[in-house]
Amino acid sequence: MTDSEALRRAQAVRHFNRFYTQHIGALHERLPKSAFSLTEVRVLHELSRGRAQTASVLGRNLGLDSGYLSRLLTSFERRNLITRRPSDTDARQSLIALTDGGHAAYAPLDTAAIEEVSAVLNGLTWLSQEQLIAAMKLIERLLDRRLRHELVILRPPRAGECGWLVHRQAQWFAAEYGWDQSFEGLLARVVADYSQRHDPVREMCWIAEQDGMVVGSVCIVGVSTTVAGMRLLWVEPDVRRLGIGTQLMSEGVRFARRAGYSKLTLTTASTLKEPQRLCERAGFQLAGTSAERRFGKDLTIERWELAL
Repeated sequence: MTDSEALRRAQAVRHFNRFYTQHIGALHERLPKSAFSLTEVRVLHELSRGRAQTASVLGRNLGLDSGYLSRLLTSFERRNLITRRPSDTDARQSLIALTDGGHAAYAPLDTAAIEEVSAVLNGLTWLSQEQLIAAMKLIERLLDRRLRHELVILRPPRAGECGWLVHRQAQWFAAEYGWDQSFEGLLARVVADYSQRHDPVREMCWIAEQDGMVVGSVCIVGVSTTVAGMRLLWVEPDVRRLGIGTQLMSEGVRFARRAGYSKLTLTTASTLKEPQRLCERAGFQLAGTSAERRFGKDLTIERWELAL
């Protein structure tokens, strides 16, 4: 990345930060007049979730300086908004919880905040609301470096998601490996064939969803009466190594067996290590390789097979 490109991206993030900080501040200013700052409301909200926490956990979750948080909690204690008691597991730590007075003080602020945000959302169409929420979740997912262990569910694709898979994978492989638009054409043909001739008994596509976001996919399509092909196997790069790929492949293998196929195949390139790892783990055998010119690159194409 050039220095000018890095600067452009940094400026874009700063621009968004200014916009969002101003927007959140404006929302808070429109809430009923109270004695609490925006940061105090954030602490009250965290404590209102029903479980006692230590100051260190609060500070880590909210990104607050320990000294500042300590002064804030002392103020809360003086106002009888919180209680502190020694931790059962660490005598050096105190567990902090809201008092009845603390809950009573926070409740109207919470209600007003929900009403204010709802008013903002009501100014958008349903589709725009979903787009906004998805963008927010994506920002959170990409910037939160902690491993995400939220439940992953597998479900059929919804309207527009197959097209999004073509867009996303074509975009990523172009950026990561320099593959050209012919790869996007291949993906589009897979999606078009599946969508137009879909036989739910013999063919199936799954979307991996985590916290309301698409994080992976796989399709099983009929190649012949006895052979099925695994297509569109994909896991978002930032959530790999969490078992999502294994979950998708296992579901695909189970479906192919139930559908009565005797063989399942998967074609990939030798440069793609993640599909290879998943194939080996699932018991696939490397059936053959060939040097081919594909997607604007000289590739070694691998064909993997699993006897069902």
